[in-house]
Amino acid sequence: MAFVKNLFDKNFIEYASYVIRDRAIPDLEDGLKPVQRRIIHTLFEMDDGRFQKVANVVGQTMRYHPHGDASIYGAVVTMANKGLFAQKEPKFKWISIFLEKQGNFGNLITGATAAAGRYIECRINPLAKEFFVTNPAITHYIPNYDGRSTEPEVYRTKIPVALIMGAEGIAVGMSTKILPYNIKEVLDAEIKCLKGEKFQIYPDAPTGGLIDVSNYNDGNGKIISRAKFDTSDEKRIIITELPLDTDSKSLLESIDAAYKAGKIKISSVEDYSTDYCEIEIKLPRGVYSKDVIDSLYAYTDCEKSISCQMLVIKDNMPVAMTATEIIKYYAGKLTGIIKDELEFEKGQLTDKLHLRTLERIFIEERIYKKIEEMKTQEAVVKAVVDGFVPFKDELIRPITKEDVDHLLTIPIRRISLYDINKNRAEVKEINAKLKEIAKKLKNLTGCAIDYLEGMIAKFPAKELERHTQIKKFNATDVREVAKADQSLRYDEKGYLGINVSGGTEIKKVSPYDRIICVRKNGMYAITDVPDKLFIDKGMWFCDIADKEKLPKVLFTVIFRDPATGFASIKRCRILSWIMNRDYFLAPDGMEILHIDTREKFTFTLNYVKKPRVKITEEKFKAQDFEEKGLKTLGVRLSAHEVESIKVDGVQLELGL
Repeated sequence: MAFVKNLFDKNFIEYASYVIRDRAIPDLEDGLKPVQRRIIHTLFEMDDGRFQKVANVVGQTMRYHPHGDASIYGAVVTMANKGLFAQKEPKFKWISIFLEKQGNFGNLITGATAAAGRYIECRINPLAKEFFVTNPAITHYIPNYDGRSTEPEVYRTKIPVALIMGAEGIAVGMSTKILPYNIKEVLDAEIKCLKGEKFQIYPDAPTGGLIDVSNYNDGNGKIISRAKFDTSDEKRIIITELPLDTDSKSLLESIDAAYKAGKIKISSVEDYSTDYCEIEIKLPRGVYSKDVIDSLYAYTDCEKSISCQMLVIKDNMPVAMTATEIIKYYAGKLTGIIKDELEFEKGQLTDKLHLRTLERIFIEERIYKKIEEMKTQEAVVKAVVDGFVPFKDELIRPITKEDVDHLLTIPIRRISLYDINKNRAEVKEINAKLKEIAKKLKNLTGCAIDYLEGMIAKFPAKELERHTQIKKFNATDVREVAKADQSLRYDEKGYLGINVSGGTEIKKVSPYDRIICVRKNGMYAITDVPDKLFIDKGMWFCDIADKEKLPKVLFTVIFRDPATGFASIKRCRILSWIMNRDYFLAPDGMEILHIDTREKFTFTLNYVKKPRVKITEEKFKAQDFEEKGLKTLGVRLSAHEVESIKVDGVQLELGL
């Protein structure tokens, strides 16, 4: 048994770790989940400038991601609809900085799904080549699952892909929800960070809408997102922009559900959305747009509260970060990537300069003549190496076997047509580039800023405008919007509810109200408005249990001890409660004589007539007794047995 438990624990931990790191949560380094990274890698390999069938891309990606084609196809479609900017001229269309698409990839506005992979095409966006570093000398590549190919462990990325693309995933015991950000705002924030300036960024979605970021907490709180309305015509409402994570189809469904439930009053609703949102809501006679807007926010998806958590994989561990921390991380990382790229380019140019120097000396000093008389390969190599000894001070680095092999492969035709001026010009150009690289290496922060500004310049300004408007508003409480138009009734049989026919109307209530009902025996409870509930005859009190108003109600309870017949009084308030739980205003076992909610009133106790007892009744003022806590036992009124009670001169029947 212990073996089975240990095996289960070990396998579960391994499975949980796999789901967290290799499936659901993006890596901070490149902002991608494994399936997305493998799609990008496949598209880089397949890139020939032409569009590829998505079905073909899916098949090629399975060489690296052996988890079924459906997950790959879904990820391709998702990536094609992430990191979007709007190209408005000559024809409006959304373009992703990751994948260029051709065909029906679905519609973010209408919620239409993408066509099958065999009908749609995609290719890597040239922009992606500028921020995903594919150079094996800089990005670490590892063998794929069968060892036949290599794939990047993670890409080294120059911009915060996790913020631009956003992410959503559920793992074992944790989840991530990163909303997408505006590309230009992210790059501007990174520039400000490199300059040491303050910055702050908020989500932006291509569907537009309004957001309140008061509780966003830099990516680990929640936002309230609303649709944008055009109410210029008071007899109709046009929804022009959608809330985050919403499409027109789901929005229409929520409006239809609210209408059928009687929550909103509308005449008809039509969806004319295409590349833009345009949902027209017509209102019935006597209803105007100002009367319906709050109900749309309260009862439909026109308003949504979205909780966010920026959970990413950092150093092979799940870590919750803020948007500010991610920007700072990438700002520091960008300078490191640029340094590695410059060092790599410097090494390439240094090797090229070394070879040009070798070629010049080899041909100008006729070192190649010394090898004509040599009989063996070893002698040839030695002759070449010895020939460079007098010129070792001119060499960039010591000559190697690879250098000798390069010199020996120079064709005779090239030697005979060797142009010394061309060589000198090339050497001069290489030295100029090396000098420029040395200058850049001394100012990596400036290079990083220039790179980011260059990226921004690749987009026309209008294409990077913010779509989602930041605005201050509070979430609409359905309890505040709901109208109190249902009659709460109580009949002679002891039933209470909104479906009780006949009887007495207690008051008008809404479906979201909560009520307090004090029964004949002094028991009370706070419940939702009942349809029809038996509470017994002789209800003392019933009202809406408002958290602010109910504690202001002063209850005066007059009760009798059945064992002695003595009466007591208790004055208290109900300050807190648990829903649907029974409480008693009087101590357990007492008989209720009267319950009142007035601050001041008089009552008379009628005592049991006995021989030699002259006092048969006694009058009291309720206001003469102090208010005490709900759990107190009360104050005894007299040491006489009580027979009945009068309130304000009216004789009461006990318990009614």
